Amino acid sequence: MVEIVKPALENLPSYKAALERGWSPDNVRLEQATREQLAAIAEDPVAFLASLDDPQAKGGPISLPDGRKVPRLPGFRRWIWDGEASGSIGFRWQKGTAELPPHVLGHIGYAVVPWKRRRGYATEALRLMLDEARAVGLPYVEITAKPGNPASHKVILANGGKLVERFFEDAAYGGVESLRFRIEL
Repeated sequence: MVEIVKPALENLPSYKAALERGWSPDNVRLEQATREQLAAIAEDPVAFLASLDDPQAKGGPISLPDGRKVPRLPGFRRWIWDGEASGSIGFRWQKGTAELPPHVLGHIGYAVVPWKRRRGYATEALRLMLDEARAVGLPYVEITAKPGNPASHKVILANGGKLVERFFEDAAYGGVESLRFRIEL
């Protein structure tokens, strides 16, 4: 059974083990994000866990891949769980609107550990996260995926997503072509 769980100390060893196996919860920053998370866990595990749950956007600014600093949006991360860490899914939004700043690629992003892909974990995690998005009161969420990532397209479409546009990502992410999907809530 796949569920999404709030990151907690008792589950941290399994999450850390996934990072140590080379998995990254960040599909853009990859190994850099993995190294940063392992260092943060080693430095202060409790603070690391707290940083993953910030629905009031009280944390400091976010560093984009190009080094620019931008204000943090409200958001939180959940771990995809089947008895052990199987991935990560995050949700972010702006208060009072469904719109996102240009440097934010989507409301929801996810990554499943390579050794558990193609089992429906991302599809189920996204389905569960949509309930969290409804609770915030958004009318829809947007999710982006690269044109060459049919597995992610399938996950989004299985959850009611519709392709709304092809666009070029913010320069911070390399300005590459991407697809934007929308899921009505």
